[in-house]
Amino acid sequence: MKAIVRNSLIALFTFSSAAFAANGAADTEGGFLLSLFIGFFALILVFQIVPAFLLFVGMIRGLMSADRKEVTGIKH
Repeated sequence: MKAIVRNSLIALFTFSSAAFAANGAADTEGGFLLSLFIGFFALILVFQIVPAFLLFVGMIRGLMSADRKEVTGIKH
């Protein structure tokens, strides 16, 4: 069993050395579709941040307002 694993690892590292040495993928540019993809997810983030910011501002206004009502116990 050890010999099979050892031989498999030797074959894996031997045949994958050319893939590790390849450098062609880093030289290509993303192009228009990559920009569109990143822009789409940026819009999703912006459209989620705006309502969250508005809710946060409303919460802070509610906490800091001078017009507070006293909460009383429930009467049955």
